[in-house]
Amino acid sequence: MASQSGRVLLAYSGGLDTSCILAWLIEQGYEVYAFMADVGQEEDFEAARVKALAVGAKKFFLEDLKREFVTDLIYPAVQANCIYENVYLLGTSLARPVIARGMIAIADQEGCDFVAHGCTGKGNDQVRFELAFYGLKPDIKVIAPWRIPEFYHRFAGRQALLAYAAQNQIPVQQTAAKPWSTDENLFHISYEAGILEDPNTTPPTDMWKLTQSLEDAPATPEKISIEFKAGLPVKVVTSDQKTITDPVDIFLTLNTLGRKHGIGRIDIVENRFIGVKSRGCYESPGATILRVAHMDIEGLTLDRNVRALRDQFVTVEFSRILYNGHFFTPEREFVTSAIPASQRTVNGVVRLKLYKGNVVVEGRYSDEGLYDERQSSMDELGGFEPTDTTGFIQIESIRIKQWAQANIRKGQAGVQPQDVYGTRV
Repeated sequence: MASQSGRVLLAYSGGLDTSCILAWLIEQGYEVYAFMADVGQEEDFEAARVKALAVGAKKFFLEDLKREFVTDLIYPAVQANCIYENVYLLGTSLARPVIARGMIAIADQEGCDFVAHGCTGKGNDQVRFELAFYGLKPDIKVIAPWRIPEFYHRFAGRQALLAYAAQNQIPVQQTAAKPWSTDENLFHISYEAGILEDPNTTPPTDMWKLTQSLEDAPATPEKISIEFKAGLPVKVVTSDQKTITDPVDIFLTLNTLGRKHGIGRIDIVENRFIGVKSRGCYESPGATILRVAHMDIEGLTLDRNVRALRDQFVTVEFSRILYNGHFFTPEREFVTSAIPASQRTVNGVVRLKLYKGNVVVEGRYSDEGLYDERQSSMDELGGFEPTDTTGFIQIESIRIKQWAQANIRKGQAGVQPQDVYGTRV
């Protein structure tokens, strides 16, 4: 690869990959600036700054994006009950649009010719970051070292990166004994690679960073309440009657409680956007609590048909959009425009019990009025006339009777239709 020139803004994490990429880009002749987003990860940002500059970065930028992350990404995902393949709460995916937006702003400010990232050539994040970059700044040039043959042949595995870091005196937390890769933010932490690539290998107990194991979680349950307005959490009251109302503080509080009680661990094999199956382990403590609470209050406050449409369209499509990196697109604008309308009536309080990995709903209340206790009661009529149901059933049965009669006629003609269990009728 010929020597290059130009100013590059590198998405820098302070970890093994991006520290080595920073040194490698300088080797290639680029002037490198390092960008770091504070999206709630537990990180020594000053140590990262010192390391980036020591490795050779000309400038270091740290942007606090936690509030934007919560209000612009996490909360809409909570309102839509977003989930991928019925398991993954999209913690990595959610942070990428915020990081990309902050990064492009600095690239414009500093007159950078390129942006660069440390995403692997087999992963989802390369797609998410680059589609976001192009959605924000169509003419930006992207350097993706893990797709440059000279780079990936030189660093064929993580051991080669560790050796390169040692040769260049780059301190890294990752060691040969713990070679998995992590990504952390306010919403979650992920683990992949190394020994985790064998899907039948049980994660070692010392891998999990955020949550208590179920064995070590408190034996005493903790009770809290979460108040929602328009589908957004606006107040948390803890067991010691502490009240939290700030959006970021709410999420931090739920994270703390979820971690304490071992809530939010998953270990899955998922289908990456590019078509590769991948084993990933995740911890999403606060997000898990919020999703359970939000889905429950919707049962009390959200119209049946609105909920069905939202579940079938907004939840599925917004989750896919987030996972596949299509945030800065017209379809994302279209889908998310439906979220506020679906959440207007989602107002109320959910009472929860947190206990050894479980989020147990103990009660809920709302003034929305969609639930009528007298009408639902088995002990009084409450304005509901049981005889009305006779007509309802008769109308509903018209097509079913017709279908059954058709099957009977086919049977009389020598055709033997099968029921759903595969037996003759």
